[in-house]
Amino acid sequence: MSVQTIAAADALARLAEFSAIIDARSESEFAHDHLPGAVNWPSLSDAQRARVGTLYKQASPFEARKLGAALVARNIADHIERELGDAPRGWRPLLYCWRGGQRSGALALVLGQIGFRVTLIEGGYKAFRVALLADIPAQVQRLRFRVVCGPTGSGKTRLLHALADAGAQVLDLEGLAHHRASVLGLIPGVPQPSQKHFEMRVWDALRALDPARPVYVEAESKKVGNVTVPETLIAAMRASDCLRIDLPDDERVALLLEDYPFFVSDPDFFCQRLDTLVALRGRAVIDDWKARVAAGRTEHVVRELLALHYDPGYASSTRRNFARFDQARAVPLADRSPASLRAASAAILAEDVGPQARG
Repeated sequence: MSVQTIAAADALARLAEFSAIIDARSESEFAHDHLPGAVNWPSLSDAQRARVGTLYKQASPFEARKLGAALVARNIADHIERELGDAPRGWRPLLYCWRGGQRSGALALVLGQIGFRVTLIEGGYKAFRVALLADIPAQVQRLRFRVVCGPTGSGKTRLLHALADAGAQVLDLEGLAHHRASVLGLIPGVPQPSQKHFEMRVWDALRALDPARPVYVEAESKKVGNVTVPETLIAAMRASDCLRIDLPDDERVALLLEDYPFFVSDPDFFCQRLDTLVALRGRAVIDDWKARVAAGRTEHVVRELLALHYDPGYASSTRRNFARFDQARAVPLADRSPASLRAASAAILAEDVGPQARG
């Protein structure tokens, strides 16, 4: 049998060494958060855990353990038959459960008996998360950020994607959070990750970045929808150099209608999101906007949202939160076209790479 353990802090740096990362917890635990690239092989499903727990309380721990052992053995057999038919002898899995105990240990025992080199994370998922949270500040500290600023609808996310297409390093927090960050930024049908899984995704993105090159990131508040950006990351962003996108108002309105097409195709959803602004704008204003949306005048409502809700105080708020905003490099966009974004990206990268090449 070949089963060894690895400290959680060491596992952070060695994930790429393994053929597979296997989470032996239940499907709901896995959905809440899991290691990057992990696959779910539950030793006990949610329903099975509930069944064993009920027997434990109503009958005896001994009877519950017998049932649990039978279910675990059956599940492990299913996993092996389903997943390992073509696995070579050199296949090397990394296993974990909640605290590195019975659930992953049982799977490790069987896989080790087959002849695979199995590694268990000491302390399981719980220890890995503690190590990950401790590592985020170190990952942030080694990087240089360029913060893309601009009012709502100015094309910050589009520019970030254009920079990525041009080969730049990009940290897309809104993509990681599955949210467009504003009060209206909920994406229908796309749930946000849990706070724990968002932090896992941020850490995984940070560790892949090259400290020798700048990292472009969109200006964000501390919260992106329902998830919170790690404190050390938001602090580093707020102390970093800034870019300021300038886009004409008509283009901003058109861009928002393109990026939020469901506001036009699903006016009821748009009106539900507008209701979240009642405390800020007042019931009379929101009811007027909702009436105009119902009448098909969504473009007019978007224009007023910019003028009355988003734009007032934008510059002062950004200046207050981002220390170098006053020295931000201006990035004027004539329009929202891909050609304009490509040209802007090329100009930004030429300025960032030029001084380094000369140095």
